[in-house]
Amino acid sequence: MLLTGMLLVSFSSVAMESAVLPEEVSAAMRSQRIPLAGVSIFVQEVGATEALLQIDAVRARNPASTIKLLTTWAALERLGPAWTWTTEAYADGVIADGVLQGDLILKGYGDPYFITERLWGFQRQLRVRGVQEITGDLVIDNSYFSLEPEDSSEFDGEGLRAYNVAPDALLVNFQAVHMSFRPDPVNDRVQLLADPVPANLVIDNRLKLRNGGCGGYQNGIAVNPADDEARDRLIISGKFGRQCSQYSMSRSALTAPTFAYGVFRSLWEESGGKLGGGLRIGAAPVAAEPLYSVESPPLSDVITYINKYSNNVMARQLFLTLGAEIDSLPGTLDKARRITGLTLKLRGLEFDELVIANGAGLSRETRISAEHLGAVLQAAAASPWSAEFISSMSLPGLDGTLRKRFTHEAATGRMHMKTGRLRDVYATAGYVHADSGREYVLVVLQNYRGADKGPGEALQAALLRWVYRQ
Repeated sequence: MLLTGMLLVSFSSVAMESAVLPEEVSAAMRSQRIPLAGVSIFVQEVGATEALLQIDAVRARNPASTIKLLTTWAALERLGPAWTWTTEAYADGVIADGVLQGDLILKGYGDPYFITERLWGFQRQLRVRGVQEITGDLVIDNSYFSLEPEDSSEFDGEGLRAYNVAPDALLVNFQAVHMSFRPDPVNDRVQLLADPVPANLVIDNRLKLRNGGCGGYQNGIAVNPADDEARDRLIISGKFGRQCSQYSMSRSALTAPTFAYGVFRSLWEESGGKLGGGLRIGAAPVAAEPLYSVESPPLSDVITYINKYSNNVMARQLFLTLGAEIDSLPGTLDKARRITGLTLKLRGLEFDELVIANGAGLSRETRISAEHLGAVLQAAAASPWSAEFISSMSLPGLDGTLRKRFTHEAATGRMHMKTGRLRDVYATAGYVHADSGREYVLVVLQNYRGADKGPGEALQAALLRWVYRQ
């Protein structure tokens, strides 16, 4: 039976089911030459048992960053929206007349949002408690997580990219330095402003000015480590346009402990403090009271950073926290995967095809079907924490990763969606608040060559607009 404005599509593969494909979606696929075999779609009204539309929805595909929806939902279910992470400081010595005669120990518990401003406030509270000078070392206890050594270049060869930073129990400012570049024609140079600047990091600015404006890959800027392992010296080279007003980028440097130490030292000394020793990795005392401890923003805020802006580092920190808190210490990837699977099972959901990898989607191995990701969204919509979960996603045309799409039209701000993109992978999942007042779960997973380019976006735009009109 052919319905008006719809195209009946039949599939020969047993993994696919007969489905009615909206004509505008079919037209977008034809015009963009999108292979049907590389697309999975699942659309279902919230609370319904039958799908409105499903195309190859049971096939396991790479969901890219939309897998963060599973990670953040599992975290809400097991930890609750008010959950916070703690970072502690211990004085291993006597404090007298503003001097700590001994070491200062910092113990991290995986805070995904321990940014520079919060570290500055943390230090301020140490000074309030009488510490102006530390004669010993800064000792870092990052034993809350246990991870195998990781090559940050392995995924895509971009080892300095901030999204490739590995998790750590004491991760400061995402282990990233924000750099801004401005032309300084008077002095025939390129001005570089960096924040934060770890005390143990050298930034070697070799940039030259060229005639013209901004343009080219990274505006002609190349950032490379002098040493791939230590990454304690970044060489900035290339040619930067004289008419370019400003250009910014963030890059990771050092290792997690050395970065935390370097930023701590630079901020401490900027405010007049003294640190006599260096860095050591050690353990915080088991029974002692901390000199000071600080809590992170609540989980409800953290999942907003993760889902609206697709923060891989924060997602990985959260994923490992599930293993540490619900299973046992220290947090590991295997424990996090086990707890995620158990959380699904406790809600009556079992996904045999699921491969969750690191919880962030920054993986070629991650797999889930569109139907099962849709089931997660249905479970989340029925959860006591549905408001927190749904509001953590991007509002198309307004904010997050979809702020530049669906602008100035009826559907603007009428969806809560999470996007995901890797080479040859493009995915979108979330909720469509239709013009009729109905609420729909939508998942579209595209795995084919070039899916992350324009064709994938054209298909999704047509599908989302069609669901909005239902």
